[in-house]
Amino acid sequence: MSLVTLLPFIVLIGAMFLMTRSAKKKQQQAVDMRNQMQPGSGVRTIGGMYATVKEVNEDTVLLDAGPGVDLLFAKNSIGAVLTDDEYNRIVHGIEHDLKSDAGVVPDDASSLTGTDGSADAAAVSDDRPVDLGKKDEEPGTKNEAEEKTAAAEADEEPKKTDGDSDAKK
Repeated sequence: MSLVTLLPFIVLIGAMFLMTRSAKKKQQQAVDMRNQMQPGSGVRTIGGMYATVKEVNEDTVLLDAGPGVDLLFAKNSIGAVLTDDEYNRIVHGIEHDLKSDAGVVPDDASSLTGTDGSADAAAVSDDRPVDLGKKDEEPGTKNEAEEKTAAAEADEEPKKTDGDSDAKK
């Protein structure tokens, strides 16, 4: 057989070798990560639950998911072992790295517009309650909107002509 005939088979075998090697490498990294677990570490399960490691056994892990909630998981079900800062940020919402306040966006836009907001606050804080319901009116009276609508309808009435029509016959 010639080299040209064997070349596709060689390329195919080489690609399969590289793919299995990559998969084995990822699998070994996952095993190493699971072996790094210690009591007190924060973890995320493959189902997306965040918990703290309470006890590590050979094939299982006892997780503390909350006050009085201990769950027994297989070691293979641990998706990631998190750092303390990352676990606290996700679970408790605690940010430890607040060194630069320059990039923080304020809760209101008053600092972005350059006004102090006191004039806007006075305009917004009106003591009158807003009534969103339909007001009861006496029969026979029209409100301003109805009068404008009636006047617009009167203006739109077709005007009578003396028989000359633009319509095609």
